[in-house]
Amino acid sequence: MFAKSPSSSRLQAALTLVPVAFVVLSVYVGGVLWAAGISLTRSSMLPNYRFAGFTQYINLFSNARWHVSLTNMALFAVIFIPATLFIGYSLAAMINRGVRGENALRTIYLYPFAMSFIVTGLVWRWLFDPNYGIADVARKLGFENASFDWIVNADTAIFTIIFAAVWHSSGLVMVVLLAGLRGVDDDLWKAIRIEGIPAWKAHLYIIVPSIGASITTALVLMCLTVVRLFDVVVAMTGGGPGIATDVPAKFIIDHMFERQQVGLASAAATTLLLLVLLVSVPLLYLKNRRKGVAE
Repeated sequence: MFAKSPSSSRLQAALTLVPVAFVVLSVYVGGVLWAAGISLTRSSMLPNYRFAGFTQYINLFSNARWHVSLTNMALFAVIFIPATLFIGYSLAAMINRGVRGENALRTIYLYPFAMSFIVTGLVWRWLFDPNYGIADVARKLGFENASFDWIVNADTAIFTIIFAAVWHSSGLVMVVLLAGLRGVDDDLWKAIRIEGIPAWKAHLYIIVPSIGASITTALVLMCLTVVRLFDVVVAMTGGGPGIATDVPAKFIIDHMFERQQVGLASAAATTLLLLVLLVSVPLLYLKNRRKGVAE
C-alpha cells in the first residue's frame, strides 16, 4: 500500500470539484451575465444584440406596474421580516424552556414550512374567500352580517399574502433560533436567574445579542423569501385585484414569457439582483465578522 501524498489528494479534490465549478460558472454566473447583457439591448420577443444603452432600465422605471411591484415587496419585507422573527423567536424561547411535548410542538410549528408556497397560498385563499372561507363559517354560526373581503380588496389584499407567508415561515425561523438558544452557555442562564433579571430584559439585552449569528442566518433566509416571492402571490391572488399584489418576480416572469419583452424582463431581473446584493452582502459580512469574533 502506498500512502497518498498531500499534493495528490489536493489534485483529486480539485478534479472532483471541476463538474460543480463548470455548472456554477456556465449556468449561474453565465446566466446572470447573459441577462445583464440582454438588458442593455433592444431585445423584445427574442434576444438580439443591438446595443441600446440603458433604454430598458429607463422603460422599466417608467413602468407603473414595476413601481407597484417594488412597493409591495418593500411593504412585504417591512412587515414580514419583523413579524416572522418575533413569532419565531417567541416559539423558540418557549420550547427552550423545556416544555412538555417539545418534539410534538416542534413538528407542529415546523409543519407549515413542509408545505410549498403554492399549497399554502391555495389553503389561505380558500380561508380568506368571502363566500366560502372564514366569513361563511361565521355566518353559519349565526353572525349573519359577518364579512371578510380583504383578499378581493385592492387596498388590503397584500396583507393576506403577508399573513400567509408569516404563517408559512415562522417555523423555520423557530428552528434556526432554537439552535442558537441551545448554544447559549448554561452559566449565562444561571447568572440571569441569580441576578433576578426579568425574562424580557434578559432576552432583549443579553440572549438576543449572544445569538447574533443565528439571527443573521434567519434574516438572510427571510430576505431570500422576500426577493423570491412569487408562488404564494400566484396561488392567492394572481397579482390582483388588478395589479394590487404584483411583485418583482411575477413582473419578470410575465414580461419574459407572456408579454415577450425579454429586454425589459432582463433589466428587471438585473435590478432585482442588485437589490439582493445590496441587502445580503452586508448581512453576510456581519455574520462572518461575528463568527470571527466568537472564534
